[in-house]
Amino acid sequence: MSPFADPLIQLAYDPGISPKGGGLPGLSVLKTVVNSINLFGIVAVVGALAVSLGVWAWGHHTGGHQAEANGKKGAVVAAGAALGLGAANGIVAFFTTLGAQIQ
Repeated sequence: MSPFADPLIQLAYDPGISPKGGGLPGLSVLKTVVNSINLFGIVAVVGALAVSLGVWAWGHHTGGHQAEANGKKGAVVAAGAALGLGAANGIVAFFTTLGAQIQ
């Protein structure tokens, strides 16, 4: 092998990079922005769930089967979105930990 191949092979196996807090300026601002986006998403989901439940109830009481079905779908989608927004940090932490274990 060439003298350049050994360092490249070692770099491919272990680049020596790991996440480190405080390495970039503005990291706290970025965290605040992402937290605010998450909060905005949760508030929007609450509104979407309220509207969907209202459409579901309206469709049920007026005999509008299409409106009832759309209200049900909206409620399920809103509940799934709430689950995803609430679990986002845990999901990312889980897969980050899982990825760090790969050798």
